[in-house]
Amino acid sequence: MSIQAKLLHLQSIQNLLAPYRYLYCVDLEATCDQVDESESPRPLAVVPDQMETIEIGLVVIDLESLEIVDEFQRFVRPQINPTLTAFCKKLTSIHQADVDGARTYQEVGQELAAFIARHTDAAWASWGDYDARQLERDAGLAACPSLLSGLQHFNVRKWHKGLYDNQPKGLKQTVEAMGLAWQGTYHRGIDDARNVASIVKEMLD
Repeated sequence: MSIQAKLLHLQSIQNLLAPYRYLYCVDLEATCDQVDESESPRPLAVVPDQMETIEIGLVVIDLESLEIVDEFQRFVRPQINPTLTAFCKKLTSIHQADVDGARTYQEVGQELAAFIARHTDAAWASWGDYDARQLERDAGLAACPSLLSGLQHFNVRKWHKGLYDNQPKGLKQTVEAMGLAWQGTYHRGIDDARNVASIVKEMLD
């Protein structure tokens, strides 16, 4: 890709963000299951249509200064499959006690609404479209509005693909390929959100 093409792509990203003062970088972890190769065949304990968010991590970037100015992290208590699978606990490092002591999706939604009221004039972004789809799934399962309903969503992975050649698809691979320091534990909502924010800052700086 030519330098000119990259500059044009960067300009298009900046134009998309121009109406906003803040960008929320968001990552969700959800209930999940997978049959290990060493296991006998069995039904999944959590089917994809019933995946529920168990952690939301959100990092606020001030688009004028490109500084991180706030964070939000909450565990969420799942209702359909309240017991985490062994696969889920290993993947996310989230413990059963973390979700047992957490609030429901609706209650966390109220806390998040109060938090984002402090940083209005915002859009939100995630690595890929999974998080946007998961919020819609959660809202349908809980029969309530999506946590970030009404806010414009952007896909950071698509932005990155337009700026860099041969980009790795995984978040951790991408951070390391960009020469950035990986922060925290992979597949933890708040840590992944921080790393998405570092990619955004690097692209825009």
